Amino acid sequence: MSERIATDATSPTSLLVVGSVAFDNVITPFGEKERILGGAASYCSFAASYFTEVRMVGVIGNDFDEEHLDRLRARG
Repeated sequence: MSERIATDATSPTSLLVVGSVAFDNVITPFGEKERILGGAASYCSFAASYFTEVRMVGVIGNDFDEEHLDRLRARG
């Protein structure tokens, strides 16, 4: 049986997110956007970065722009 270790709210924690990193095309009644940074790992990492230190593991292709890497790096 595994044990859980309790931590207090002030202890530093971090999160490792493993998942998909992709480009999304978004179409709404108000407009369209193509090649927006997306994927479950990206969304999870961005949201969690407001609360803790986040590291992300995902596969990207040669078409992944430096601009998107910079955005991920800026969030931690």
